[in-house]
Amino acid sequence: FADILLIPQALGQEVWFEAGEGPRLGPLPEVEALSDQIEASTGRLASIGETLSRVRARLEPERALIGFAGAPWTVATYMVEGRGSDRSGARAFAYEQPERLDQILEVLVEATARYLVMQARSGAQVLKLFESWAEGLAEDVFERVVVGPHQEIIRRVRAAGVDAPFIGFPRGAGALVDTYADQVPVQAVGLDTQASRAQGRRIQTGGKAIQGALDNLLLRVGGPAMEARIDALLEAWTPGPYIFNLGHGVLPDTPVDNIERAVRRITGK
Repeated sequence: FADILLIPQALGQEVWFEAGEGPRLGPLPEVEALSDQIEASTGRLASIGETLSRVRARLEPERALIGFAGAPWTVATYMVEGRGSDRSGARAFAYEQPERLDQILEVLVEATARYLVMQARSGAQVLKLFESWAEGLAEDVFERVVVGPHQEIIRRVRAAGVDAPFIGFPRGAGALVDTYADQVPVQAVGLDTQASRAQGRRIQTGGKAIQGALDNLLLRVGGPAMEARIDALLEAWTPGPYIFNLGHGVLPDTPVDNIERAVRRITGK
């Protein structure tokens, strides 16, 4: 795991964290300044590659190591707004300054592709694009800021000779997840908490694996309700290719006992 804001920091935008509040970013640099830093940005992230190499060397051969990057639209929302928010400012920016947004996304596509290539060459066997903020987008905007950049990142990674499988996670995209699964050449699609059984099965029938979608709040609560939901997800999706996971990240105050109990329920051990 690596934070999604490493790339803007590597491109020269100031990034820091306010205690109890979250990330803050300095003024958005001009696109030309960002573009000038693309090649250098990968070198500034070399510690991630070193970490992957060390972890891969110590993992059991049968245990997969997943590389990770925040996807361009999600990263751009922080770069434009300077903080985590409801993304309304970034969505307005997409309408008001479409050419500038497209230029920012192009910088992020290239920097992200290079970053993922470096991770694959450092030992990552799967690559995941994490689009945290795919919700609330009109279909045409979704295709422009999510589908298109994801397609282009994968094309550039493949052109570099990397054949590691891709997982794409358009969190919150709802019905547009089907569009994503149809149009983006990933091998697996991450599903969030709201994903229906039918949606997951449609994606599996289309030849792709799915990953998700246990509610992270339910993992924190634990108990019989959590176990019942785990059973329901396994029953719905294990006939097809299914990677059990949460619908989003583990909450910091989740009891470790609940995680262990969930793993035992999933594995039957």
